[in-house]
Amino acid sequence: MSWAGFAAVFAAFFLTHSIPVRPGVKSRLTAAFGARGFGVGYSILSLAMLTLLIWSAGEAPYVQLWPQMSWQRHVTHLGMLTVCLLLALSIARPNPFSFGGSGNDRYDPTRPGITRWTRHPILAALALWAGVHLVPNGDLAHVILFGVLGLFAIAGRGLIDRRKRRVLGEARWRALDDLRRAGPRLHVPGSWPWLILRVVIGLGAFLGLLWAHPYVIGVSAI
Repeated sequence: MSWAGFAAVFAAFFLTHSIPVRPGVKSRLTAAFGARGFGVGYSILSLAMLTLLIWSAGEAPYVQLWPQMSWQRHVTHLGMLTVCLLLALSIARPNPFSFGGSGNDRYDPTRPGITRWTRHPILAALALWAGVHLVPNGDLAHVILFGVLGLFAIAGRGLIDRRKRRVLGEARWRALDDLRRAGPRLHVPGSWPWLILRVVIGLGAFLGLLWAHPYVIGVSAI
C-alpha cells in the first residue's frame, strides 16, 4: 500500500468517527434504525474501520525509527491490561460527562466511581492503548497511526466537554463536575458482584486479545 492509500484510509476513519459528534447526522440515523440499532451498527463500523486502519499501517512502506526490543512488549502488556480493566469498569455505566454513558439520570456525583479520576474514561483508555502500542512499533507508519489516534483521543475530551456543556447547560455541568471532583477517589461499590463481574470481563478481554492478536493483526502479542 502506498502512503496515499494509507492517508485515504485515515481520512475515511476520521470521517466515520465524526458521526457521533454531528447531531444532525446522528439524529437521522437514530430515527431510521433506532437508538439500539444505531449503537450496534456504529460499534461494528468503528471496529471495522479501526481494523482496516491498523492493517493499512502494516501494509504501508516500512521506515524504521527505532528497533523493537523484548522489554517493550512487557510495557504494552501491562498497559493493555490497564486498558481492558478501565473499559470494563466504565462502559455502559452512568456518565453524563462523556459518550457511551448508560442511565445517566442515575449518576450520583457524590459516588463518582471511575469518573472521579477522569470525566472521559473511555477516551483515557483509547489514549493509553495508542501510547503503549507506540513503544514496540517504531516504524513510521505505526508511529503516525498510534500517535495521531492518541492525540485524537486526548483532543476529543475538550470537544465532548464543550458539547456536554451545551446539552446540560453550563451551570448544571459545572455543578455536577464540582460534586464529582469533591467525591471520594475510592468508595464501597453499590454492588460487589457487578464489580467483580466487570473485573473478570476485563481480565477475560485482555487474555482474549492476546490470543486473537496473531489472527486479527497478523503478529503475535507475546
